[in-house]
Amino acid sequence: MAHIKETRRELALECCLLAGKIMMESGAETYRVEDTMMRMAVSQNMMNAHCFVTPTGIMFSPSDELATRFVRINSRRTDLEQVALVNAVSRKLVSGEYTLQEAYEEMQIINKTDYLFSMKLQVLASAIASGCFMILIGGNWSDFPFAFLFGGLGYFIVEMILAQTRVKIFSEFIGSFMVAVLASLVVNLGWGTNLDTIIIGSVIPLVPGLLITNAVRDLMAGHFVSGLSNGAEAFLTAFAIGAGVAFVLSF
Repeated sequence: MAHIKETRRELALECCLLAGKIMMESGAETYRVEDTMMRMAVSQNMMNAHCFVTPTGIMFSPSDELATRFVRINSRRTDLEQVALVNAVSRKLVSGEYTLQEAYEEMQIINKTDYLFSMKLQVLASAIASGCFMILIGGNWSDFPFAFLFGGLGYFIVEMILAQTRVKIFSEFIGSFMVAVLASLVVNLGWGTNLDTIIIGSVIPLVPGLLITNAVRDLMAGHFVSGLSNGAEAFLTAFAIGAGVAFVLSF
């Protein structure tokens, strides 16, 4: 009986850690991750559980009887579909619709499944967003094709370099640099009319909007470590984008 109870606690521990890991890697807010893990733990009678979540790691203590566990967060991306699915599974576990084993199996499926859209669709969406943002900030419709093309190309360059180097700041710098070079070229050739709006619209998909939002939300909730970490990452990303554009415009 004691062995069965111990096994169940270990399974509950693994399920909570897996849920937190998936959510952090998918761009969830720190407070949401901690709240989800704690609700799952309480539903499994871990009343004395504690968790501490940062953008780079999760520490979880299920009880005084079990050792504290640590999970490293090696990569982060924006995949709100996975966040929503994990939240749905956690709610069903808490409400009793899922057993612990069923919830853990669902978490494993979510972790192994890639819910991101294809690269072609991501590039197309970035291109459309760039063109629309360019019009939104007062650009000319004659410049729409350039913002459309450069926005999609810039996003594609960033993703390809990021996949090879795993250095986000470098990839953002090169992507914004190429956007600025191409925008300057078409304006100097007389094809484009407004250099500023073309560049701004084209780099909008690269702006770390989710990071900034999460940083502010975490700071407001009192999660200062996560808030400052996300804020620093957002600042460095924005600095890389600005530096890439400024490097071209300085000549």
